[in-house]
Amino acid sequence: MLTPLTDRRYRHLFAAQVIALFGTGLATVALSLLAFDLAGDEAGRVLGTAFTIKMVAYVCLAPLTAAITERLPPRAVLVVLDLIRASVALLLPFISEVCHIYVLIFALQAASAAFTPTFQATIPEVLPEEKAYTNALSLSRLAYDLENLLTPTVAAAVLLVASYQSLFIGTTLGFLASALLVLTVVLPSPKPSGSAPFRKRLTSGLTIYLRTPRLRGMLAVYLSVASGGAMVIINTVVLVQGTYGLAPNDVAIALACFGGGSMVAALGLPAVLERIPDRTVMQAGAALMAVTMTVATLVSGYDLLLGLWTIMGLGYGAAQTPAGRVLKRSAHAADRPALFAAQFALSHACWLLTYPLAGWLGVALGLPITFAILGTLCWVGFGLSIVLWPRLDEEIIEHSHPELAPDDPHLAEGDHPHGHTHTHVFVIDDRHPHWPHRL
Repeated sequence: MLTPLTDRRYRHLFAAQVIALFGTGLATVALSLLAFDLAGDEAGRVLGTAFTIKMVAYVCLAPLTAAITERLPPRAVLVVLDLIRASVALLLPFISEVCHIYVLIFALQAASAAFTPTFQATIPEVLPEEKAYTNALSLSRLAYDLENLLTPTVAAAVLLVASYQSLFIGTTLGFLASALLVLTVVLPSPKPSGSAPFRKRLTSGLTIYLRTPRLRGMLAVYLSVASGGAMVIINTVVLVQGTYGLAPNDVAIALACFGGGSMVAALGLPAVLERIPDRTVMQAGAALMAVTMTVATLVSGYDLLLGLWTIMGLGYGAAQTPAGRVLKRSAHAADRPALFAAQFALSHACWLLTYPLAGWLGVALGLPITFAILGTLCWVGFGLSIVLWPRLDEEIIEHSHPELAPDDPHLAEGDHPHGHTHTHVFVIDDRHPHWPHRL
């Protein structure tokens, strides 16, 4: 799994990702504690609103920024966005009102909405070989899991000797270090897909995504991911400090169990994905999260919570790690930035639904009922993925085009481009820019 690290460019990008995620993780822990400081038992509502604002920024701005930055050098884009994020993080220790949380969260996540898809779309260009890219995806998932595992542990240690406001300084330093590492490499720039007008560039990724059966099924998996994940992120602090009356470092330990489970999944998946299809692995992860959410409605106690969060993490990691492989196979290289931005926006639209549910329902109806409602959404996502994602994801797809340009690659010799629908059967390969979707 470590072979991608032999590539200097990927090694530096991976290090930048790990450091930036570490800083983000510190901010997440500190933000939870700040919300509890400012709102007490209403912390779930505050966090639910804050993370809803985060998702609004992701959903609305990811496709827009992808279209704007498509023709810009990716290295310059990543560095500038890291510097913006560092500047915003520097202001977080001075928050004294709930409304300040909302404003700064939007600014921070607006920059992340541009950064993450650009970063993700660059990796297949750096590592074009399938096995190397698969290992890179597991390393990327591992980076997220290390953030979930190690960051709360470090945060718990810091909280023994300093206030949580000091954690925000770590966030700033993480973004600055990430910018410096990106500056040390030269990144390939995928050629934009022709001279398409801005409006078409804005919608092309969403169009490809929503017309691709496997991607629609993957989006359903992300509904399960968001339902379980939102419950962990929003209500861990409420459960541990509010319900069980424990200390802030116990919150960090619970979050570390969630990250540990996801890390175990990421470490084991490269070997698993050589034998088991992406669809099966991702749906198994969604099902595991749904089962865990259902069980969580029946049990209580901190020790049981740690076990449940570990199992939830296993499902969380399995459901997400193969996503990049599915996206890579679903578009030509020129379309990948737009498709990764579409994935970023649509998957976070699921979080836009589940974050406010986890926060607001937890306050209004109590956590057991909230577990039941979000657990039901987990099952809905799993069921939809079974229906929407074809079990036999065939390499030959019959598709039709109502109207084609005379030079369109779908058009066989002798076909007329206008006036009626043309139906073709063709073999899929990675060289075809639009092979996975039905038009």
